[in-house]
Amino acid sequence: MNAHAFLSPLPIALNSELAAPNDTTEVPEWIQITPKAPRLEGMDGRIWTMADPEAVVATCRANMAGGRLIPVDFEHATHVKGARGERADAAGWIREMEARDGAIWGRVEWNDSGREAIATRGYRFISPGFDFHKLTGAVRRIVSAGLTNLPNFTMPALNREGEFEETEMDAAVLQALGLKPDASAADAVVAITRLRTDADTALNRAANPDPAQFVPRADYELATNRVSELETEVKTHREAEIEAAVDAAIEAGKVAPASREYHLAVCRADGGLETFRSFIGTAPVIVSDKPAPKTTDPKVQADQLSSEELAMCRAWGMAPDDFKAARAAQET
Repeated sequence: MNAHAFLSPLPIALNSELAAPNDTTEVPEWIQITPKAPRLEGMDGRIWTMADPEAVVATCRANMAGGRLIPVDFEHATHVKGARGERADAAGWIREMEARDGAIWGRVEWNDSGREAIATRGYRFISPGFDFHKLTGAVRRIVSAGLTNLPNFTMPALNREGEFEETEMDAAVLQALGLKPDASAADAVVAITRLRTDADTALNRAANPDPAQFVPRADYELATNRVSELETEVKTHREAEIEAAVDAAIEAGKVAPASREYHLAVCRADGGLETFRSFIGTAPVIVSDKPAPKTTDPKVQADQLSSEELAMCRAWGMAPDDFKAARAAQET
């Protein structure tokens, strides 16, 4: 969308009278476009501000660098006639801009009609067309300059009564676009263009995925299924190892059969099997299926402990003699 679609003509002008050409004086190449900042007061009573002329010039230079030259026309025909679809010839084009002592100046590349209008004194003043914030009156950028004979600003230059005011943007739209409340329509256009570019880029990437970052779905599912199968195999093998280790410890008499499920659960924990194997490697035998040696001597029989009693001593950390004493005390 053309940024000028957001501009509506109102009376403006700045008067910067052009020097009259003569036999020794050519049509001026550099012309003063605005009064000195920061206060721009028109003869019709309206006031604008331009706190930073350098920033305004920088914005204009960026536009010109992008191919959007600033026209100098007759009576702002670019915006008045052009808006009606009528012919609006330029008198010249502003090729450069500078901020000089608070005012903005422009170097104009005049065409024949512009040179003649100034040389014959048909037009004596310049009138700037500029975007400004509706609420604050702050000038944002110069959009045109018009040859006129109705100056509004008191300064040596060309200018007419009339101005271009930027329509205030909808606050909800600006918020949705992530812009500040005082953003211009041109800012909104830039934000929308950026969003459309990002969307096009995303769609293009979706339609043409990077082979280095994506794989076909069939390949992905095949690989996923294979991983699941491997995980099942590893889990099955691990469970077989755990059961074999616990059963071997029971067979060796180092673990009671009744505690099998407990030791299986311990081994299934992270690092549990390795810890269990280390423990069993140094653990004593606490359960034996070998019968105790038999004797007919009553005194020896009284002093001997069965394999089960010996296992209880080991489990409880009791000396055999202490166990015997406790057993004798129970028998009396």
